[in-house]
Amino acid sequence: MKGTVASFIAKSTVKTADLEHRRKINFNIEKYNAVVPQGKQQFSDLKLAREGAKNVKWRAVENLASYLEEFEKQITAHGAKVIWAETGEQALVEIGKICKKKKCKTLVKSKSMVTEEIHLNAFLAKHGIQSVETDLGEYIQQLAGEPPYHIVTPAMHKSKEDVAKLFSEKLGTSPDLSPGQLTMVARKTLREKYVQAEVGVTGANFIVADIGAVAITENEGNARLCCAWPKTHIVIAGIEKMLPSLNDLGLFWPLLATYGTGQKLTVYNTLVCGPRRTNENDGPDEMYVILLDNGRTNLLADAKTREALYCIRCGACLNACPVYKNIGGHSYETAYSGPIGSVITPHLKRMNDYKHLSYASSLCGNCTEVCAVKIDLHQLLLENRHEAVKRGYSRLSERIAWKIWKKAGLSRKMMNMGSGWLKNWTVNKMFRGWRKHRSSLSFSQKTFNELWKERNNN
Repeated sequence: MKGTVASFIAKSTVKTADLEHRRKINFNIEKYNAVVPQGKQQFSDLKLAREGAKNVKWRAVENLASYLEEFEKQITAHGAKVIWAETGEQALVEIGKICKKKKCKTLVKSKSMVTEEIHLNAFLAKHGIQSVETDLGEYIQQLAGEPPYHIVTPAMHKSKEDVAKLFSEKLGTSPDLSPGQLTMVARKTLREKYVQAEVGVTGANFIVADIGAVAITENEGNARLCCAWPKTHIVIAGIEKMLPSLNDLGLFWPLLATYGTGQKLTVYNTLVCGPRRTNENDGPDEMYVILLDNGRTNLLADAKTREALYCIRCGACLNACPVYKNIGGHSYETAYSGPIGSVITPHLKRMNDYKHLSYASSLCGNCTEVCAVKIDLHQLLLENRHEAVKRGYSRLSERIAWKIWKKAGLSRKMMNMGSGWLKNWTVNKMFRGWRKHRSSLSFSQKTFNELWKERNNN
């Protein structure tokens, strides 16, 4: 069963021991680490830029209801239709209705984590609709029958040799093609799908309230084709993607590019304000924007966890996380992996089923250090742990053990009681989980307090 701690431990144990997997991940992350400092140089005061971005997201999230209404009013005036979906299932039902109305047989889709969140491709397949991923990384993952491995770079765990072998098996190409040749193969295959598709689906990097626009940033141009070629364009956006003003993009587009890929700005940055108008040659006849909650208001309702909604999905925290770099993206069994996934998934889904993700952290704080909008991620991981215990999702034996530990830790008399051997035996028997992957705890024969008294008495 997905989401269970047993499944997570099993998968992460296998991946951690896979040295080739770790080599590929570290190779790709090292390339990322080499270029990000170059992108950061475009900011005269990076700290101020990050603080400013956090303040903008704070304002957007704190006033989310009014901004969402303003966005709906503006984009509806441009001819788009807005659909509110409380759950992923509601979003899928609405997409199904649109596809049925348009007699859709082929759908092209640009990179979108929210569609992974609601399992759109599986839903469409059940209804006989071919959903084609047009982002190169997502296309590779679709051919492999795997979900995305990373928020920004879906096929980060694959080498160029892996991709060449996959294309050879699935598309009949030569197994020794270069990355450039593989890209051209994908381009030729996908271009045909754009022409065939009745519906195009995109996500949204941001939704802009004051002008009623969907902002999309990309490097391949496939999202623009998904918007422009099919007669119907569906946008699926989480409600937290809100920015109050068009002016905010001057900060957020460069910030997302720098922290996401190390670029000053991604190659294609697009504002979509509605369907094609009468005096325009390109664009869809109809545009739908699905605003998805799917647990986000759980985060919004809690003043302590609300900050997680500031995330702009740059993926920097994944690249910085020592746990992610060892266990890989698929071990998390969620659309959103790494530190940010560990923070939001228990709230988007079920705390009891996904609380273990918040414990899969060294709490080193590196995720907080690299966050583009300065989300206090490691503190939010601790908050999730606290929330899980408060809700009674910890085992009885665990609660009893920590109560004893707390009582002993707060009592100098108990800390001084017994020999080092007795303490070692008691603690190592009580906390058996610690010893599974670590050496036994070893206390000194005398406490510092005892040694201090001996020294001063002499």
